[in-house]
Amino acid sequence: MVLAALITGAAPTASARAEAQHTYRTPHTAVLDGTRLHRTKVRLDHGDPRLRRAVEVLRGRADRWLDQGPWTVVNKPRPAPSGDLHDYLSQAPYWWPTKAPAPDNPWGCPYVQRDGERNPEVDSGTDRQDVEKTFDSAYDLSLAWYYTGEARYAEKAGQVLRTWFLDPATRMNPNLNHAQFIPCKYDGRAIGIIDFSQSYTSVLDALALLESGAPGWTAKDRRGMARWNTDFLDWLRNSDFGKQEAAATNNHGTFYDLLLAGLAYATGDRELARRTVLDARHKRIAPQIAADGSQPQELTRTRSWHYSTFTLVAHARLAAIGRNAGVDLWAYQGPEKESLFKAVGFLLPAATGTAAWPHPELQFRRYAATDVVHAAADAGDRRAQRAVRSLEEPPGGDLWLLRPAAEQLDSIAG
Repeated sequence: MVLAALITGAAPTASARAEAQHTYRTPHTAVLDGTRLHRTKVRLDHGDPRLRRAVEVLRGRADRWLDQGPWTVVNKPRPAPSGDLHDYLSQAPYWWPTKAPAPDNPWGCPYVQRDGERNPEVDSGTDRQDVEKTFDSAYDLSLAWYYTGEARYAEKAGQVLRTWFLDPATRMNPNLNHAQFIPCKYDGRAIGIIDFSQSYTSVLDALALLESGAPGWTAKDRRGMARWNTDFLDWLRNSDFGKQEAAATNNHGTFYDLLLAGLAYATGDRELARRTVLDARHKRIAPQIAADGSQPQELTRTRSWHYSTFTLVAHARLAAIGRNAGVDLWAYQGPEKESLFKAVGFLLPAATGTAAWPHPELQFRRYAATDVVHAAADAGDRRAQRAVRSLEEPPGGDLWLLRPAAEQLDSIAG
């Protein structure tokens, strides 16, 4: 491999040069900037030392996935309320039983909400953890293939994606009818769409990376994923749950727009993607962000720091799709000068460690803001640019140089 040769000092072979050249194709990513990835790959193959260090961190993450999975929705111990194992199932994370399980009440119903406190039973018996592993592994492995050219990463990513989405025996049906169900109360809820809307756009980018020339990712695979995404987009737009989530006025609405715009962009409906980003200015930014940059709805939460950064991940990723679709969401200012730059600025004192976060937070993690500050800095905000050097590195390393798109860094799913 060209990268390996650069690290060891050996001259790359002709086959390695050819393989690296093959991966120079610009990926048509939805959130990530494909042209920027291409330039980064060229810089890496010319020996940029910072990029080489970052790739070694990425390689370590990808290597850990090689002997895990693949995962599938059909492996859960009981089906979704529909009775179909192929339907995705997850449980509402902040709802808890009020009684001890008994033969006539096996769930311990009724359930009550405890905001920000995650019920550990949601991680057993549903698809929630497995879908996160599927999404995270596909993204890490596809990025690792793109930057190193090593076929094993692409082949593993392909196996993971085929198993979850394509193989008839193991595929997931393209709906979220039973996401975040509450035992004895709801068979599924519209807000369960956030199980996908917060991270499925990373899968869309993983697919774009593989489609730029990955070994083992076939035309049949591409067609299959295109059909799945088209069917999922149709469900998202036309189902009752999708319509309810679209009408949400908090972070759920913003994440819905992110998923809608990402799927539209990836499936070729660039006008829907563009319109979704444009509408987010008055539908999401102006109502959700105050003139001082705070997000009042999120400050009332028991996890106010988490949700303030979490919601900005959705805004930043939606702005990235907007960039690809020709819309500058970062430049927007609302009637009282509300803007994404102000929202990031509101976080900077706590993000840089110069001031304590003065709002309720069950478990403050400073690095949660690292990616959104990077995003604002890249978009031209000078305060954010000065703050970058003072950010806390997230666990597992800062990979912004290789995948410059905001991610949720302080997952409370585990």
